[in-house]
Amino acid sequence: MSMTDGEAGMRNIADKATYDRLDKDVTAVKNDIATLTDQITDAINTLAAAATKQAKRGYKQAGAHVDTTVDDMSERGSVMMDAAQDAAYSIEETLEDVIMQRPLATVGLALGMGFLIGLTWRR
Repeated sequence: MSMTDGEAGMRNIADKATYDRLDKDVTAVKNDIATLTDQITDAINTLAAAATKQAKRGYKQAGAHVDTTVDDMSERGSVMMDAAQDAAYSIEETLEDVIMQRPLATVGLALGMGFLIGLTWRR
């Protein structure tokens, strides 16, 4: 069967309509993809901004914790130093009291310790 001129013309019109419809559909899909790309870009930028803000907040909090910890350790060190000084002062007072109460025993003890130290160094 051969086609007549009328049938060929109708087929060309149908092909043209199909082509136009497909062209419009492809253009619509391209526009949708562009819109979706913009939305994804906006979402990623928003997420990045939120992550950056959270990281900065965490950094500031860590810095504050470090400062607090350093201050706390400094205070504890100061308290320990004061306690050590008090203990040394207490020992000094005790030794002074013992020396005042028993001066001869203290001198004898000092001589004995000196003798022992001299013997150990000689070897």
